[in-house]
Amino acid sequence: MTDFQPGAVIERGPTDWQIIQQDADGLGSIELAGRWAMDTEGVVEVRLVHQNTGSALSPALDWRPVDTKPDGRWSGRIDGIPAGGLYRLETRFNPEENLTGEWSTRGDMRHFLGVGDLWVIAGQSNSAGYGRGPYADPPELGVHLFRNSETWALATHPLNESTDIRHPANREGGNPAHSPYLHFGRLLQHALGHPIGLVQTSLGGSPLSEWNPTEPGPSSLFENMVHCVQLVGGRVKGVLWYQGESDCAPEAAPSYEDRFCDAVAAWQEAIGDLHVITVQLNRVYGPQDDTIDLGWSTVREAQRRVPERLGTVSVVPALDLPLGDGIHVSPGGHMLLAERMARAALSPTTHQAPNVRSASCSGTTVELLFDNVRSRMDCIDTESRPFRVEDEEGVVPIERIVYPGGNRILVVLARELACPAYIHGAYGSNPPIAPMDAERFLPMLGFLGVPIG
Repeated sequence: MTDFQPGAVIERGPTDWQIIQQDADGLGSIELAGRWAMDTEGVVEVRLVHQNTGSALSPALDWRPVDTKPDGRWSGRIDGIPAGGLYRLETRFNPEENLTGEWSTRGDMRHFLGVGDLWVIAGQSNSAGYGRGPYADPPELGVHLFRNSETWALATHPLNESTDIRHPANREGGNPAHSPYLHFGRLLQHALGHPIGLVQTSLGGSPLSEWNPTEPGPSSLFENMVHCVQLVGGRVKGVLWYQGESDCAPEAAPSYEDRFCDAVAAWQEAIGDLHVITVQLNRVYGPQDDTIDLGWSTVREAQRRVPERLGTVSVVPALDLPLGDGIHVSPGGHMLLAERMARAALSPTTHQAPNVRSASCSGTTVELLFDNVRSRMDCIDTESRPFRVEDEEGVVPIERIVYPGGNRILVVLARELACPAYIHGAYGSNPPIAPMDAERFLPMLGFLGVPIG
């Protein structure tokens, strides 16, 4: 069999299943180049059609000539591609004597292309997807994945599996399972009406330092993330970030807030403007002590505070999500988490979870006020003690918690406070059931060290 291929051959351009990031006007562009082989002179032509019908997207995107060199090379660019899809890219070689193009010689094609938004998946195991157990989360046309093989495909679980991996920096040691991001992509596609591309770069167990080039030591995961973004066109909509469990140790947790802000700044410098959606840590089952509890609460507090410093970062809660093992969110929890992250992507303000505004004391009662409450603060277990109060004499016993409605919670103490005093919410590595905005069934964000006025 000969390797000679007559007509137009694509050597540089999009691949099957690729999603192209739209610009601010909702348009995408494609750059193309290749070679042509014919016994007669002519011109290479390209066009974009709807995958399902074969009809051209518009007269402007129907057959058009590109720069065709006598040496057998050709190149061109297609601009003004509307957000949507799926599309098919077609090429052909049109001989000079063929005025109509009806019987032009064949050219390469690319199938299932879309113009929409790209989201990078980053972080550690809860981002890589270790949700064990059955799930109903099928693939869907228009939600595509740039796999670790550096090829585009229809997005299917597990998203971070390492078959034919081309960048070992985020090769998993075991097989991952379910993650929230396929459903995230599905929800966005349904809401926005254009395809969603996912770019997988996460790695189980990875510390923040490997994503942050401003810290000492290797930053291989940062470099790999930038590498993958360049491969998909150099521009993405944002980053989906679930990480922090590896930074709950005493030497790492206190600096997490500043280091994460530095990491986001480095991402934006390398990639461009990004919307970063981060997940506040859920919980871990296992041994607990004061050091472990403080570390997990410190990282949660950092995750709560970062959006106050960086307007491009959103945070969603995970404290109520079920686990499939000692630390990883289950498939059922992932589906709920995907909805919260999708809301954050669609509306960076209205998605916000209840967030403590202030704490004040009268006698032995501490009144907490929360922002972002649609209906009332309540708890499915009114006997739960999701708060911890400390003053200069130590931990203050809590007698009961009252939910009077609205954005208020009353914490009744067993004794008066010796100031200064502080209150923590959802404290520890495995905190009690947290209060939530009842109408949205959305738990509050955990917090640490809020002064009691």
